[in-house]
This record gives sequence, structure tokens and C-alpha cells, in this order.
Amino acid sequence: MPVSVDYVARETASNLWRNRLMTIAAVLTVAVSLTLVGAALLLRQGAANASGQWERGTQVTVWMQPAANHQEISAVGTQLTQLNYVRQPCVFWNKARNFSEARKLLPSDVLQATTQAQMPTSFWCTPVVLADANQIISALKGTPGVLKVTAPIQQIQTEEKVINVLKWVLLGVAVVLIVSAAVLILNSIRMAIFARRREVSVMKLVGATNWFIRVPYMSEGLIQGLLGSAISAGLVYILYLAINHAGGGNNTGNVFSAMHMTGGEVFSTDIVVVFVGVLIGSLGSAIAIRRFLDV
Repeated sequence: MPVSVDYVARETASNLWRNRLMTIAAVLTVAVSLTLVGAALLLRQGAANASGQWERGTQVTVWMQPAANHQEISAVGTQLTQLNYVRQPCVFWNKARNFSEARKLLPSDVLQATTQAQMPTSFWCTPVVLADANQIISALKGTPGVLKVTAPIQQIQTEEKVINVLKWVLLGVAVVLIVSAAVLILNSIRMAIFARRREVSVMKLVGATNWFIRVPYMSEGLIQGLLGSAISAGLVYILYLAINHAGGGNNTGNVFSAMHMTGGEVFSTDIVVVFVGVLIGSLGSAIAIRRFLDV
């Protein structure tokens, strides 16, 4: 007995309407779970973007002794140009520029006790990768005329750890909800089968093939998964817009700016979300049919 598109569409719509409360519950559960999956994937991509930007923007500061002479300053500058793990060129700040920056940062009482002559000169260097910052610190440590070498490595690593923890928490919750969505779809299909078990028996007696009976139920689960994933894809896109809007679309120095993502990145995330949703719906219905329907 051939399976027509009209028959599949009619029977699928009938099943969805008959069990509409279970259908709505299954669709919403899929939507919530896949929104968390999409958010976790989007956050993973944003974390990678932020990590790359932080690495490119991390600067190692070589502070010279306030009393360092011209030869010592020149020697350090020459040494920095010879390090292959430093992006060239390093930027030199004289006493006047450092004093001007200090006036913006230091409390007034500290600033009053400090003169421009007491300020150090400094070199501002960008490592090729974040791990190279430690090499720069080691290479300059103890060099004549160098006061200290600093880099905000700990701050960046802390921010990356926070993002990674949040990412794995979202993924863990999403996995639990995905399983819940699959179970709801399975139960929805099972209820539809039980409600029509006599009709199914009659169809088998008149010669209906197994696939003729199976296809409407499988398409029902597929549609539930597709609807839920479509909703979650829209919510993931809204999250993408919110992150980029919070970052201002440019380098404003906050974490959302560092996580700025492109349209291609959110599109690929939505593709994964929709694929997973369709897979959940198809698998849930297939398992229900094999377990509760002897066809």
C-alpha cells in the first residue's frame, strides 16, 4: 500500500491536534533545552573570540628604574626587538607620558608626593600569544635598569575560567533537558498510538504496510522537534543580538565587546540547533513506534 503525501499530512495533523497539550509541552521543552544548547555553543564561540582578542591586546609592561640612564634604556629596547615572541614594535613611554597617565589613576595625595622626575620610563609590548608573556617577563627579569615587568595574565585567565564554567553548566543543563524533550516526544507518540490502536489493527488486517502506519507518527515527532528547534534558533539569534549590542559593536573594553560575533557564527549555531531538534524528534518517535507498536 503506497504512502501518499496527502495521507501523511492529514494523519500527522490529526495526531498533533488530538494530543495538542502533549505536543505543546514537547515543543516547549525542546525549545528550552535547545536554546540552552545554542546559548552554550554561542558562548563557546564568544569565549574563543574574547580569548583571541585578549591575547592580541595583552600588553607586557617593562618598567625601567627612574634613575636608569640612556644606555640601559637603549639596551632594553634593543633586547626587545630581538625577541621573536614579541610583536614589533614595542611602544616607549617617557617620564612625561607616564606621569600624565598617573595623574588620571593615582589618588591626589599620592600624586602630590610624586614628581615627574621620579616617574619611570616604560616599554609596552604585545606578546605573539598569551603564553609568551611569561617568557618576556623571564627574559627581562634582572636586566640592568629594569625595575619590574608586569602583565595582566591572572585577570585574563580568571575571566576565561568564569566563561568556561558558565559554558559547561549550560551544556550540562541542556543535556538533561534534551533527554526530557525526547521522553516527552516519545510519550506523545505513545499516547497517539494507544488512542488509535484499534484503527491500527484494522489497517494491518486490510493489508497496510508497516511503513504506511509508521510514517505519520514519525513525521509527528519530526515536526515537534522542528517547531521546538525553530523557536530556539530565534531565541539564540536574539541572544546574539543582545551580546553584540551590549558590546557596542566595537572595542569598548568590556567582556561583551571582546565576545563580538559575526552573522556567520550565529547562523552556523542555529543550523546545529535545528539539526539537533529534528534529530531528537525523529529518534523519539522512532523509539516509540518500535517499542509500543508492533509494526
